[in-house]
Amino acid sequence: MIRNAFLLLVLLVCLAYVVNAQSSPGLFLQRPTLNRTQIVFAYAGDLWSVPREGGEAKRLTVGAGIETNPVFSPDGSMIAFSGEYDGNVDVFVMPAAGGVPKRLTWHPAPDAVLGWTPDGKRVLFGSSRTAYSFFAELFTVDLEGHFPQKVDLPMGFEAAYSPDGSQMAYVPLARAFTAWKRYRGGRTTPIWIATLANGKTVKVPRENSNDFNPMWAGDKVYFLSDRNGPVTLFSYDPKTGQVKQLVENHGFDFKSASAAGDTIVYEQFGALGLYDLKTGKTKPVEVHIAADLLELRPHMVDVGRRLRGAHISPTGARAVFEARGEIVTVPAEKGDARNLTNTPGVMERDPVWSPDGKTIAYFSDESGEYELHLRAQNGMGEVRKVKLGDKPGFYFTPAWSPDSKKIAYVDNHQTIWYLDLEKGKPVRVDKDPYWTWAQRAS
Repeated sequence: MIRNAFLLLVLLVCLAYVVNAQSSPGLFLQRPTLNRTQIVFAYAGDLWSVPREGGEAKRLTVGAGIETNPVFSPDGSMIAFSGEYDGNVDVFVMPAAGGVPKRLTWHPAPDAVLGWTPDGKRVLFGSSRTAYSFFAELFTVDLEGHFPQKVDLPMGFEAAYSPDGSQMAYVPLARAFTAWKRYRGGRTTPIWIATLANGKTVKVPRENSNDFNPMWAGDKVYFLSDRNGPVTLFSYDPKTGQVKQLVENHGFDFKSASAAGDTIVYEQFGALGLYDLKTGKTKPVEVHIAADLLELRPHMVDVGRRLRGAHISPTGARAVFEARGEIVTVPAEKGDARNLTNTPGVMERDPVWSPDGKTIAYFSDESGEYELHLRAQNGMGEVRKVKLGDKPGFYFTPAWSPDSKKIAYVDNHQTIWYLDLEKGKPVRVDKDPYWTWAQRAS
């Protein structure tokens, strides 16, 4: 049995290094919102501000938890956001130029900021605080943090008020997936427009697409949808019932967007862009971040709860683990832990020990796409790297043959392969359209 003492040793020898964001061509900017002069977005767990024309970003929050979902007030003077300052996700507001955030909600359920009432006196948010099942409802809270008022709708995951406050465009249920593409199951998300005085609801026309992130600008509703392929920007005219695609997108999905005046700011592949409602043109926003980001410097990380992919050596003398992207072996009784990979910025996973005890195989994205790596169990010598396919993919559950000459594995298309190590060429075995995670575990 692997003793706790040696697991503790693993924690001490696993240094976590990450690549400095300034050396990367892109940043992971999320949830942008804008007023007349600024764009505010979430990055590295904090909120940042940048001029609308782009430039150097300024950090607005420094909480230990995550701050996200920023939304400018209608007059652009304040920012509402979801913050984790006190160990729980609640609604906060702060001046647009920065300042001490003020907490408005206190319920233990997480509160996701969605917008403002048109008069700027209340913040709209979603919460499951009073729901009888796994769905969110809509609430508003005033700027003094008095008891929130529930919006008179049965449920709501995302929402936006019309400019006169008489209607609300909302998504009743949460999306089934935020990363998987072209989902067309029973949980695709519609956008409904409710008249708040009488509860009358109109549905934005669709055919089982994922429509989300509703925004009002003037007398139209703008939203994101994957109805024509990659997620992009659409508009809906309640007067005519017409839906129109505004941005031709043949690249990565739009992830979020926010409207103010005659401009919409959107997030695409970690970058920001602006769409002009008058001209119908888009332009990128160049953002530079220079800051003391603690997660970007070499530092020690406790990986005690991040050990996975355990595999025992044939003799039982050592075991191998995946530990936060590194492959580490530890002794059962006496000896030192060994970090076999020690590759900052690279993800290695799914280690498995060969039956003859000489080699450890694992998957690595060192080249930019996952390949199979084979390394001597003592960490000595060169690493053998085998390309597994011409197309990008993910691979799972490597398994050695009893003679240590072949390795079988499964790809993300539910295809079984094996690799003859002498020939070095993957061989397709079969494909199972009904393959499940339960089968993977077995």
